[in-house]
Amino acid sequence: MSLFGTILEKLGFKKPTAQTAPKTQTAPAKPAPGAGPAKPPQAAQSRPAPQAAPAKPAYRPPQASDSRPAPSMPPARSSTADIPAAPAKPAPVPMVDVVGKLEKLAAENSQKLNWKVSIVDLLKLLDMDSSLQARKDLAVELGCPPELMGGDSANMNIWLHKTVLQKLAENGGNIPKELLD
Repeated sequence: MSLFGTILEKLGFKKPTAQTAPKTQTAPAKPAPGAGPAKPPQAAQSRPAPQAAPAKPAYRPPQASDSRPAPSMPPARSSTADIPAAPAKPAPVPMVDVVGKLEKLAAENSQKLNWKVSIVDLLKLLDMDSSLQARKDLAVELGCPPELMGGDSANMNIWLHKTVLQKLAENGGNIPKELLD
């Protein structure tokens, strides 16, 4: 799992799941007009076949010599009517009370951790590795510009803290605007 994925998990974020679309339903086959009731498949096997009804005369297209109007033919229907399935809709992203969870963790922690300004304290509060290497790995994962990752880690830490909070907000976390600026 990614480092940011671990942060999301520890704060109670769950991946939204797409609602599954109902399967396409097929309407039962309708017998042709005048064909009588449909027989179940087992009935044909267990009983002798009934005598066939006299055949109706075949349809003949009207001739120029016919004086009566041509009968109208109903449109051809397939034996099954497919009902299209509704498209899958992503589930709404539930709001996660990030601030409430982090403040509760901070109140329960014996250390005075200032997660609102420090990425190190934020990671410690979540019981994650806050070493320089772990922060560099998280920075790479989140796309930190290489010039911020050199020598002095302060610039990387500032960028990383701000980016983590922004990403939490993008995933449905309630991050106050003053922490995002």
